[in-house]
Amino acid sequence: MTYFTGYITAVPVANREDYISHLRAAWPLCRKYGATRMVETWGVDVPRGKINDLWGAVNAREDEAVVFSWTEWPDKATSDAAWQGMRDDPAMAAMEMPFDGSRMIFGGFAPVFEGGTDRGAGYFQGFALAVPERNKDAYVGMAREAWETGFRPKGCLGIVEAWGVDVPRGRQTDFYCASKAEEGEVPVFSWTAWPDRATCDAASKAMEAEMAGQEFPEMPFDGSRMMWGGFEPVFDSDSGR
Repeated sequence: MTYFTGYITAVPVANREDYISHLRAAWPLCRKYGATRMVETWGVDVPRGKINDLWGAVNAREDEAVVFSWTEWPDKATSDAAWQGMRDDPAMAAMEMPFDGSRMIFGGFAPVFEGGTDRGAGYFQGFALAVPERNKDAYVGMAREAWETGFRPKGCLGIVEAWGVDVPRGRQTDFYCASKAEEGEVPVFSWTAWPDRATCDAASKAMEAEMAGQEFPEMPFDGSRMMWGGFEPVFDSDSGR
């Protein structure tokens, strides 16, 4: 079963090109150990939140950008073996990271709902949130309905909802702290893919207009703690860019 390692990182804006060069060097190593795809996206529309947000998730500074990314694996076993192998690989040790890795949050996620495709997208919306374990089925049902009735009809190319199955605790920050997860809640890492930002922005406005004057539906998670942002791809191993 497909498995994802999801990351959120703060990268100095001045280091953008160095970061992209780092990704190009890192991808062959990930591929060597079994990764099937690597996608890195750069924050261009990441709002500040009242309770939490993606900036706070990685303690980002004003001179940094939030980066939302994932590595795709054929299954969890391949991912687990790969990370062990890469830790011991001299090529990994020789790599210099153009960002503060101690503030990067990451985890292993299994897809619970996928619709359409995220290949060939020019823009992504990335999300991180916490969902009560008992509400997993209700959350998947909500995601399916949102895709069928909201996102897909308005030009969204695809959606991926991934459920945390191996999400470590961090010393400075992690997915649990970032989403202010409560007892019994699970981190969720997800994204929607769009042809471009204009299509995504128009869809968001249309959905807001449709909801105007209506009672907001009950959700199987605390939406006030959901973090999200708009991102442009800076590296996608599928396209080689």
